[in-house]
Amino acid sequence: MLYREMKRRVTLDKWSVHSYYTLNPYAPDGSGRLLFAAADFKTETGKVYIADNDGKVVDSFGENKYSSSFFHTGFWQTWSPDCRFVYYQSGTNTVPYIVRRELSTGLETRVAGDMEGAPTDGGPIVSGFMGMLYAAGYGTLEYHPEDAPFPFQARNEHGLFQYDMDKGTRKLILSVNDVLNSHVHKNRLLETDREMKQIYGQNDGLTLMCYCLRWNRQGDKCLFYFGNHTVKNVRREPRIGYVFTANRDFTELHMAVDLSYNRPGVHWGWHPDGKHLLGYGPVPGDETKMCLAMVNYDGTGYTKISKVQTGGHPSISPADYNLIVTDSRKTPDGQGQLLFIDKRSDEIKKCYHIPCKNREAVPPGRNRHFICHHPVFNADGSKLLFNVMCGENSQLYELDMGSVEL
Repeated sequence: MLYREMKRRVTLDKWSVHSYYTLNPYAPDGSGRLLFAAADFKTETGKVYIADNDGKVVDSFGENKYSSSFFHTGFWQTWSPDCRFVYYQSGTNTVPYIVRRELSTGLETRVAGDMEGAPTDGGPIVSGFMGMLYAAGYGTLEYHPEDAPFPFQARNEHGLFQYDMDKGTRKLILSVNDVLNSHVHKNRLLETDREMKQIYGQNDGLTLMCYCLRWNRQGDKCLFYFGNHTVKNVRREPRIGYVFTANRDFTELHMAVDLSYNRPGVHWGWHPDGKHLLGYGPVPGDETKMCLAMVNYDGTGYTKISKVQTGGHPSISPADYNLIVTDSRKTPDGQGQLLFIDKRSDEIKKCYHIPCKNREAVPPGRNRHFICHHPVFNADGSKLLFNVMCGENSQLYELDMGSVEL
């Protein structure tokens, strides 16, 4: 790795991670402040931190016992558009809380519920429950429906929830049954549901949920997944995975990507233009293979844009729509990679090898022994932030894109 092109952003002596590649950790006011979370293994807790433009910690708050999900996304810490507030996740996977902290006063508001980041326009938070995903086997590959915040089969009771932090309220705005009943593949899904009930009994059919909601930069559209995610690894269910998009009030739904019934694909997010999605999906004409692809938000115009199939976390530069950055942890030497791809030629213009594991053996599930790099551009595309394993700790590194020769 060419460290001369890097600027270590945060050198906190703790296990540090930014939220997720679909959330911008840079302060929207252009100050260069950075939002992240870090774990203290002695106390088995994590906190939210703010670092200034020089990497110095200027604020910290939200101490909470961490779970395995922390080592992937921290506490989903997110800026408000005016930088007045920071939102973060607290509690546990089974009893979660959303916290809104006013930075100038330290005043915090808590609402019972879950989130995967706050929307970029300052509107109400909308999210599924991560506890559903973990109960279904995400990370551990163990099926524990008794740990789910809602019974999987109670499809009118869970889905996407909207939160009003001022009123302290939560309401279900789109249920699993709402999505299922309007689904273009409804008949096939119900047939699979009947097949599962023949195996597990009439009260235990196909596992379905809404999860992984991601807002575009403009805040007027979101995407979310509908399906069973990792259940296919622990039960005799086919993989069900659809990427839907919705407008701000959820009155308009589109099935954008089909990753179900053995169709490969993973990690779909928004193009900076707010109109397209980018991720890994089936190769057109050969749905047994995977490629990097793009699609319009309404599901039209699905196109292969690269032969790269690392299954990493792809982002398009806001400064250059022909530049794609994705990552990988699937290298022979056990290191990770950052790949810089020219969309026009499908050429890998630059590849950095960076550590993604520490010296200990890596057990299954999310844990402190490895990290996803999750490369994320700042608002104008001049910086790229990512996670790196530095000995026993994960740290944050920033790349000055002006120093990268492509």
